[in-house]
Amino acid sequence: MTEKHTENTITKEDTTPVKGAETEEKQEEALKSDGGEQDLQQSDSETGPDASEKKTRFWREFLSYVKIFAAAFVIAYILTHFFIINCRVPTGSMLDTIQLNDRIIGSRLSYIWDEQPERGDIIIFPAPDDESKIYIKRILGLPGETIEVRNGRVYINESDTPLDEPYLNEIYLLGSRDFGPYTIPEDSYFMLGDHRNNSADSRVWNNTCVKREDILGKALFIYFPFQDIKWLDQDYDYALDAE
Repeated sequence: MTEKHTENTITKEDTTPVKGAETEEKQEEALKSDGGEQDLQQSDSETGPDASEKKTRFWREFLSYVKIFAAAFVIAYILTHFFIINCRVPTGSMLDTIQLNDRIIGSRLSYIWDEQPERGDIIIFPAPDDESKIYIKRILGLPGETIEVRNGRVYINESDTPLDEPYLNEIYLLGSRDFGPYTIPEDSYFMLGDHRNNSADSRVWNNTCVKREDILGKALFIYFPFQDIKWLDQDYDYALDAE
């Protein structure tokens, strides 16, 4: 009997809740709950400002790129409209000096002040008969001169000796158009291509000459194709200029 009573007592003790244990469990649950809320609040406090900072950083970087591209555009616009002119040569009218599809950089500042266009200068200008097109040719006749072209050679002021043009390829003179005599108006220039038998120039234009005010720039160098990069030599000692 004693044994049984003892066993029942043990069973009773196991099934009866202990007040102190309940309190501890509640405290633990409360702590866990508070801790979870604190963790959630801490997580919110960490991710909120961080996400806002990332957005701010993104827009700051985006605006910096926009400023760079805008500055590059403005600089390019100023350069190409006030300082340089960039053009591609779509024909072979200036062979062998300039090849088909060469890309040229010219200076818009060359003739703005006291510098005068000279014989032999290669200039860029709107076509006299169609200003929507841009041409590049060589100045051969100056204001007030009388010019004549025979067999591709240029004669100035009824001279019996043609200009010495070392850049010409003799093959490109064969069958070329004759022209003149013709007296060049003031402030105007007579233009020819170096490929004399394949060039639409002053010999065929209705508006024969290019006025100084219409010159866009003086060609300086070829920059493409890269293997053909070179300065355009235009400083020739034409025999007539010494007279």
